[in-house]
Amino acid sequence: MRFRFILSETFQGLRRNLTMTFAVIITVAVSLTLFGAGLLVRAQVDSMKDYWYERVEVSIFLCGANSTVPACSLGAVTPEVRTQIEAELNALRPLVQDIYYESKEEAYQHFLEQFKDSPIVANVTPDALPESFRVKLSDPTKYEVIAAAFAGRPGVEQVQDQRQLLDRFFRLLNGLQVIALSVAVAMLVVTALLVINTIRVAAHARRREVGIMKLVGASNIMIRMPFLLEASLSAALGGLLAVAAIVATKAILIDQVLAPAYQFTAFVSWEQVLLILPVVFVTGILIAAIAAALTLRRYLKV
Repeated sequence: MRFRFILSETFQGLRRNLTMTFAVIITVAVSLTLFGAGLLVRAQVDSMKDYWYERVEVSIFLCGANSTVPACSLGAVTPEVRTQIEAELNALRPLVQDIYYESKEEAYQHFLEQFKDSPIVANVTPDALPESFRVKLSDPTKYEVIAAAFAGRPGVEQVQDQRQLLDRFFRLLNGLQVIALSVAVAMLVVTALLVINTIRVAAHARRREVGIMKLVGASNIMIRMPFLLEASLSAALGGLLAVAAIVATKAILIDQVLAPAYQFTAFVSWEQVLLILPVVFVTGILIAAIAAALTLRRYLKV
């Protein structure tokens, strides 16, 4: 009977405050969707990091005829020096996983493919591009080993770590991630404030009923439970809408639009999305329940 009474009071309260209930549902849905989007951005950044850091290379650019750095004071790298550098790279295995030599002609062809629609192509000749070794490391964080061994030595113009370029890119993405999560947190605060206001209005409208229940000996939990369930059910409905929006984002925007168009990188997987969904759903219910519980404390003093 108590359970039926609590459910009856809960749904009656939802009907009485239908407009406020609808506002809570929509606000929770929007807030949790933004919160889930922030978590998706974080998961996407992690996926891209794993994908690109596995493919990161160290480039050892060799001296050319036009090089001006001190290590190239003797002119273009000789075949003997180039062979010696390659041998020393092979001696660093298993840290050095793969070695690829790119000649001036190959570098020029890659340049033409990359900038085929740019007017600068007409001003570049094969001699302007350096030959290089592209080195893939088994542990990309050990770049310093390669830099210490080859940077500044005769025949080597520059040692470049692609990870440094990626770090700048991912710092930008991390900044966008922080902005997205900040907006989501702000919306969650708005949701909590709306729940507090809704419960306050509902409790004020039913203050006589609360007073009577208190006088006949009803416990605090019996009085609080309908209000808590109202807030929790509204948040649950909003959470379901947010979950549907996140699933649609993954199925339509990511899988059907972005992934086919940008095949050069990895995107967030369904496994990562399935880990995010319960976090989003439970977060909405917890925020609503906690906000309602804190608000109701003052209305039990009758």
